[in-house]
Amino acid sequence: MYAVLQVVPPDQARKIYQALKAKELPVALVEYQGEQHGFRKVENIKFTLEQQMVFFARLVGHFKVADEIVPIKFDNFD
Repeated sequence: MYAVLQVVPPDQARKIYQALKAKELPVALVEYQGEQHGFRKVENIKFTLEQQMVFFARLVGHFKVADEIVPIKFDNFD
């Protein structure tokens, strides 16, 4: 028996992004071409983990990440 995973439609993700942005919370939306529910491409996994690390370093830890990572733009940040 196979389980069918429901994929979050891009419109729903965009609505969540807009709602968080409207509440002036730090938020970013990155859409990956060719991905589904969960990442499969190594470069997308790496990029996402790096961006999460930068985000949390700034938001929670207020420290710089040792690696040279160019952060994406987070709305409502700074």
